Amino acid sequence: MIDQKAIEEHIRGILVALGDDPEREGLKDTPKRVAKMYAEVFAGMNYSNHEIAEMFDKTFEEGIADEEDHVSLTIPEDDSERADLTAVVGKNGPMASASSPEDSKPARVVVMKDIDFFSYCEHHMALMYDMKACVAYVPNGKVIGLSKIARVCDMVGRRLQLQEKIGKDIADIISEITGSKDVAVTIEGHHSCVSARGIKKQNTKTFTAELRGRFRTDAELQFHLR
Repeated sequence: MIDQKAIEEHIRGILVALGDDPEREGLKDTPKRVAKMYAEVFAGMNYSNHEIAEMFDKTFEEGIADEEDHVSLTIPEDDSERADLTAVVGKNGPMASASSPEDSKPARVVVMKDIDFFSYCEHHMALMYDMKACVAYVPNGKVIGLSKIARVCDMVGRRLQLQEKIGKDIADIISEITGSKDVAVTIEGHHSCVSARGIKKQNTKTFTAELRGRFRTDAELQFHLR
């Protein structure tokens, strides 16, 4: 668990090392404020991926709607409907369906785009900001409430992270919750360790993609990530 008292003491030491006076007006409560902020923005460090999966493990059998998330997916039984593309819109984002040439049954893909979140780079403890995630998976008999996908992204971001690892962690959790091996996570964001120091490139964005299962090779599924 995060030790706020220890953080206060170390922040005070950093202020001294920077040549400032932690007792002066304006800095007196800074160590406490920073400790409180760290406890909030790094809350995800209190939990493992498995614990986060358990925290947001609210799933439904395909075709059963949830009043909170408006999740409703049905898989057509008729072979003639396999190629149909049906958009299903929930209050938190779109879901689309697509057929998979690799499966004898129709495959539905759930896609949630433009999920805003933030994180901190583990190399410089610098903010990663304006981050947007796209999370997609092919249901394996059950679906997760849409709000839970966004909450998973938020909690995973609240750690000292690398953008590549954020995508991996989200994919691990979504896969554990849904039982699906077909999961994709794309992330785009700014890194203040690039924009505010070093090469100081303010407009640079970093894009990463974690593709698993059929998302690695199925161009039709990959289309939904655009």
